[in-house]
Amino acid sequence: MRTNVNLWWLLTVFFLLIAVLYTAWNLIVHWPTAAVDGGSDWAIFSRSVEWVGTIALLFTAFMSALIGFYVGRVHKAQNGELPEDILTADIDDGDPELGEFSPWSWWPIVLAFSAALGMIGLAVGSWLMPVGIAVFLVAIVGWVYEYYRGYFAH
Repeated sequence: MRTNVNLWWLLTVFFLLIAVLYTAWNLIVHWPTAAVDGGSDWAIFSRSVEWVGTIALLFTAFMSALIGFYVGRVHKAQNGELPEDILTADIDDGDPELGEFSPWSWWPIVLAFSAALGMIGLAVGSWLMPVGIAVFLVAIVGWVYEYYRGYFAH
């Protein structure tokens, strides 16, 4: 977990550095053409900076800082090291119970088919969208209630 925190903060610094380099590069490359047109310094600066890339890189740095902050707070709150951070830990030490899954269930495939029908309905024609929604409703009800009927009923 400590390694994850450090990696996210390293990514934050990297994206901030890249945002500064990207903005400076745009200023250097586009300054002579903007200065020829004349105008105030702010007009030259605003025409020289490519704002979409600069803002995208700054927001990427901001998002990685948020994740780094959150993971750091979780690491402090757990009061201990995870098995992944201990060199002498076994693989089974970090093996949690993930839940109960049905390897024989066909409902996830039907649910994926309904999503595909919905996307094809958006792309091809709106008449296919209600069919996709109907298949989705059948698939989600079947998946939720598969343990209440048939051979594996509770």
